[in-house]
Amino acid sequence: MVPGPVLAAVLSSIDVSAVSGYDRVTVLRARQKMASHFQAQVYEAMAAVSDHMGDIDDDPRSAGEAAAAEIGVALRLTRRAADVELTMAIDLQRRLPHTWRLLAAGGIDLRRAKTIEHGTAHLTAAVARHVDEQVAAEAPRLTTGQLRARIGKLCIEADPADAQRRYDETVAGRRVVVEATGDGTANLLGLDLPPHRLAAATRRINALARSLRIGGETRTMDQLRADILLDLLNGTNHQDKSGGGTVDIHVDLDTLAGLAEHPGELAGYGPVIADIARQITNQQIDAEWRYTATHPGTGQTIANGTTSRRPTAAQRRHVEARDRTCTFPGCRAPATDCDLDHRTPHSEGGPTHVENLGPLCRHHHNIHHHHGWTYQPIDGGDYQWTSPLGHTYTTSGQPP
Repeated sequence: MVPGPVLAAVLSSIDVSAVSGYDRVTVLRARQKMASHFQAQVYEAMAAVSDHMGDIDDDPRSAGEAAAAEIGVALRLTRRAADVELTMAIDLQRRLPHTWRLLAAGGIDLRRAKTIEHGTAHLTAAVARHVDEQVAAEAPRLTTGQLRARIGKLCIEADPADAQRRYDETVAGRRVVVEATGDGTANLLGLDLPPHRLAAATRRINALARSLRIGGETRTMDQLRADILLDLLNGTNHQDKSGGGTVDIHVDLDTLAGLAEHPGELAGYGPVIADIARQITNQQIDAEWRYTATHPGTGQTIANGTTSRRPTAAQRRHVEARDRTCTFPGCRAPATDCDLDHRTPHSEGGPTHVENLGPLCRHHHNIHHHHGWTYQPIDGGDYQWTSPLGHTYTTSGQPP
């Protein structure tokens, strides 16, 4: 049912504790749809207040201040919160009409609407409307993380020169910040770092941490990663038998040849500008660099390989090129960090070949085998997952 008075009346008559497990999820989704619908109406009313202030005050700045003050007092918002919410309302009405309509129809929730608004805030109004229109068909099926990556890619495609300029300006301000916490510990933050170098460093830390999970080691993976980071910075040597971290980059052939400026996809991070994609494929360092070349029109994999002399197992390479992320609904963990899952368990006679293998992160691998979720491949390279309560979800191992 579409959100509105009729759906609201139906939902008000339902005791959610009295229906089946399957229907409880249905009620949950319907109530979220209504919450999105009402939030869109709230923003519509905010924009209307702003329009009225503009009608009685010729100075846009003055009218905006007056509208924010009125809204802030009416809703008990701080001055900053009122400014932020009013900006969101006006952007939805003037720059992002498709996003506003999706929110009003319950197709997306407020979190995803804010992801779109924030991700397009740096664009001109015309380019923002173009990206808004392109992402509208995909937004309802994406998580906020997937949506953020998709918008980043669309923004790079819409204006590659602007993306390059913003990257250059931001990475020029890279820095390390140390801050104390209230508990007597401290945080070490690296800000505005080149994503490809950070990906290589992160994967090396992860590889070292996994290599120490032997014998009587009692530290968690998070603790091991933190200790290894400090050890490396303080000059303590760790022998990495894996030969360094793996960096997985996906880029079309035209961009690789310098004939186009399409964004690449850095596994575990998201879209990167064309220049970074080319740098990754040209570099030879201790880490293994893994690449997948795709057709610029269809996005289909043409070839894949590594720049090191140690190729990975053929089956894993095939699966990771086919499914670039964990295939569980909404998960963006790169396939190179995932377990190879037997869709039909090996203990039940499931064969170890690529048709029966798929990448699942360790958490969702456990969910699959111990909590009743099942999945099957369907046409187009996608997968259909079925929850223990009987709901089905279509997903793929391709970043949005």
